[in-house]
Amino acid sequence: MRVVKTVVSLLVCGLVLEGCGYVVLPPEASAEASTASRGWAAIATGIGPSEQSSVRIDVTIRNDSGDWSSMEAATDRPAVLTAGDGATTDCDIVRVGTGGHRLAPGFQMRGYVGGTKAEPVSELIRVECPVAEVTPGSRLAIDYTYATGEYNYYDPDANTVASRLEVDLDAVTSDPTYPIGEPIDGLVQPADLTITAINGVELTLIGRERTDSGLEFTWQTNNAGEYPSSVHIGNPPVIGNDGILYGLYQSPDIASVPITPPAERASWTTEVDVPADVGGLYIPLPVESKKQRLFVYYVLDITDS
Repeated sequence: MRVVKTVVSLLVCGLVLEGCGYVVLPPEASAEASTASRGWAAIATGIGPSEQSSVRIDVTIRNDSGDWSSMEAATDRPAVLTAGDGATTDCDIVRVGTGGHRLAPGFQMRGYVGGTKAEPVSELIRVECPVAEVTPGSRLAIDYTYATGEYNYYDPDANTVASRLEVDLDAVTSDPTYPIGEPIDGLVQPADLTITAINGVELTLIGRERTDSGLEFTWQTNNAGEYPSSVHIGNPPVIGNDGILYGLYQSPDIASVPITPPAERASWTTEVDVPADVGGLYIPLPVESKKQRLFVYYVLDITDS
């Protein structure tokens, strides 16, 4: 079961986002279908020295938008640290986002894989500020954008909102629970769920295996139709009890998949690097559905892997 798509309103206020954002609606969206979205939330999970002799603020982000969503800090603006006495400092090192992936509503994370396919880099979500210390009463403001709902390759910026995170630095939480911050009934599905994808083709995860570097998944499609078809799912990431989203993001239409002939099955594998000691895993799975290059998202429970 997928989460019903939520169309965000023109003025959006987050649960901890003090300020509103502007949203660009797709042409087919109607004003009557618009609803309020809380955007993303953030908490500080640690404050200490950084390698650059400044202060590092570790952050956990949670998807409170009510729908599948990706987010990233604005690339053209620094985060702003406001001290208890009102003095402000620009913080230019801002590593805040989902690494391009969409995360399920209610899920939270503290890191992602960035870099390139040849040189992936694990990024912990953080902000570094050129101050000696964080004083009592301080707050951190982070401008960001987020996109919600299904991913349309032909309209990737649909339902995109600009907003701001306000992080209370007096309220540091050292042990949040990952990856589910707020459970949502019916969101998480069993690993062997049969998903109806594009052209009525059925997709199922039929195998999972731990490898030396991570996990290998075996996928199978069953085509009951009269014409050949294929189902793109990209190279799905995983997220577990350490709060890090493993798997370098690429648009899910890029990875090649086999064509499934009529009245036949096809199978293929995907791999993701994840440390052996990370458990409590889930797959945020994009599935090509409804029409070409339109992806609907599911959460598959592989916590027994």
